Amino acid sequence: MFSKLTRRTLLSALMATGIAASAAAPTFAADKIKLRLATSGSETDARSVAMAEVFGPMVADIATYQPGYNGTLFAQGTELEAISRGNLEMSIASAQELAQFFPEFSIFTAGYVHQDAAHQVAVFSDALMDPFKKKVEDELGVKLLSVMYLGRRQVNLRQSKDELTVKTPADLAGVNLRMPGTDAWQFLGKALGAAPTPMSFSEVYTALSTGAVDGQDNPLPTVVDAKFYEVTKQIVLTSHLVDLNYIAFSKALWDGLTPEQQATIQKAADAAAESGRKKQLEKEASLVAFLEKNGLAVYEPDLGAFRDQVQSMYLESEFAKTWPEGVLEKINGLGSK
Repeated sequence: MFSKLTRRTLLSALMATGIAASAAAPTFAADKIKLRLATSGSETDARSVAMAEVFGPMVADIATYQPGYNGTLFAQGTELEAISRGNLEMSIASAQELAQFFPEFSIFTAGYVHQDAAHQVAVFSDALMDPFKKKVEDELGVKLLSVMYLGRRQVNLRQSKDELTVKTPADLAGVNLRMPGTDAWQFLGKALGAAPTPMSFSEVYTALSTGAVDGQDNPLPTVVDAKFYEVTKQIVLTSHLVDLNYIAFSKALWDGLTPEQQATIQKAADAAAESGRKKQLEKEASLVAFLEKNGLAVYEPDLGAFRDQVQSMYLESEFAKTWPEGVLEKINGLGSK
């Protein structure tokens, strides 16, 4: 963690420099704002579609929306730093990325914490999130506008069910499971019982086809969008993480906007997130039949065994020590309403 803290200190300095430079800049009352969004997702990714079809048109009167797909603007994992430096206006950021800078964000990356899509929205909108949001703004120069639902993450393997049937975490022992490279993602892979392998999303299809990794974890819509079903043979419905992203915006740019411009952008972000959430839920519900038609075995393991192991490992980990006191109980309370 010490290296992460050092990095955060550096970014705070960079952010401060960016804000100082922007302080002399005029507000954008007359000219259209340029909003470039960097994402590692494809043009057909649900998040990309929601931003292009909903956000872009809703801000068209005040801004030009310019998305950069497949990591073409900035490499995956570097987008938040780019915003902090003043080199980028927007990104779609994960809680795992934020946990690199602010360890307490790991609570939102823990397995079996968020219960469903509605619970995600309730948590993001609750006052318990205010200190988290403020810290990201103050120390990184990033404003979190809204929360996007990605779906329930499942384990997707190259082996057939005859070769490997997964019932408990013990069955994943030795399985090289691709996970993003941050500490939070890698810990989740270990908690599931697998041997996590860090790898950029853009490399996963080839790695699965060659056997460089045994599997990967993502929501079913991502499995289909990225065509991972072409190079895998089974889906284990672990539902270990109700995955989310945040629509991240430059705080320095935000502070230079008029209240009316801010309201327009906020409304557009919320509408894009809601549109994507509805479509993702509908898509998830329909994809099991599609995957089975394409030859994949789709089945549910012993969810109690997975939940017990994952939660136990998190509560005993260094991650839990960074969680603000009482926040997990508040999150659980929102889910029970």
